Amino acid sequence: MSEPLKKVDIEELQYLTRFVSDKESHLVIKDHDICKTKCKEKYCTVFCPGEVYKWEGDRMFVGFEGCHECGSCRIGCPFNNIEWRYPKGGLGVVFRLA
Repeated sequence: MSEPLKKVDIEELQYLTRFVSDKESHLVIKDHDICKTKCKEKYCTVFCPGEVYKWEGDRMFVGFEGCHECGSCRIGCPFNNIEWRYPKGGLGVVFRLA
């Protein structure tokens, strides 16, 4: 019989992830006014596992360098206000095996 899979928490998984970021963001907030006026809950600060989105003062900041490229922001923003593209070839997240 094979051994059961070990349960791994998100911090351990992030340790196994390496990021090679571009100088240009592949994540773009289309309209910051939507974030300020319509989105009271700031959903992106909750659903993003890489904690890429930060709300500071009256503006959303995007730390694209830590993006896991999971695509949750493409479906999680109720206002479709986040533009997500794959990073340029060879850049972005690289998963390692432990």
